[in-house]
Amino acid sequence: MPEAVTKAMPELAEIQTVIDRFARNGMRGALLPLLHALQEEFGFVDPQAVPLIAEALNLSRAEVHGVVSFYPDFREQAPARHVVKLCRAESCQSRGSAAIEAELVRRLGIGMGDARPDGQVALEPIYCLGLCAIGPNALVDERPVAGIDRAAVERIVAEVTA
Repeated sequence: MPEAVTKAMPELAEIQTVIDRFARNGMRGALLPLLHALQEEFGFVDPQAVPLIAEALNLSRAEVHGVVSFYPDFREQAPARHVVKLCRAESCQSRGSAAIEAELVRRLGIGMGDARPDGQVALEPIYCLGLCAIGPNALVDERPVAGIDRAAVERIVAEVTA
């Protein structure tokens, strides 16, 4: 988990402080940089920030929500402590990612796109890490892991459940 993530549920005043950094300087096109700043600060874009952002940037709530929900890297809830993103692109599929996914699902006890109730680990799909020649591939806490086999699954599971 990035060091900047310090809270699961930010206070409205904390959210407003981040928004003000962008809204007060008249930055054109401030929505994406602002969303990135909120996610960096809190680990996710809290839904209670949407109306505050909309008002500060003179946008509709629907516009702000549309951007947050469109980009898969923006989270609307606090992330799990560890996140395993398994590539589902064609090259990794042809190199056995379905079997790796089944093993991760079995070993972690969660489905693809789910997180464990204890918040320890989430399993998410990702589409192409650019390591196609050595797949199947994953990101484990944003660290690339290439050429995953059953031994690598063992190491990944041990790392994220420790």
